Amino acid sequence: MRREYRATLEVEDEYDVQDLFYTLLRLEFDDIVTEDWLPSYTDCANRTSFLLKQEKIAIIVKKTRPGLGAREVADQLTIDCQRYSTHPDCTTLFCFVYDPEGRIGNPRGLEAELTSISDEHTIEVLVSPK
Repeated sequence: MRREYRATLEVEDEYDVQDLFYTLLRLEFDDIVTEDWLPSYTDCANRTSFLLKQEKIAIIVKKTRPGLGAREVADQLTIDCQRYSTHPDCTTLFCFVYDPEGRIGNPRGLEAELTSISDEHTIEVLVSPK
């Protein structure tokens, strides 16, 4: 809750969500590596992920928008998961999907579909808000 007469924090796009997420990570972690890469599902736009090397955790942050609903997010995260399954500094991939307009009709279903645990890798997916 914002105090009286203060503007609400505005999150307009994925970059805003990433900036906020990075700021929150800095409260707990000193060594956060940002990785820019060009996945096959983008049109020449880099994606940024965060890597906590000591903890061997990679973090992907997404925000839904027109044209990026449940199926598209699932497809993109599948590609992201494939990339990090061979990353030498990652045994856990955490995927955070910010869905303020409720474009993902069944967020718990998407989380269950993509979350997996194996001996080599763990993939955790969180969609918020629900």
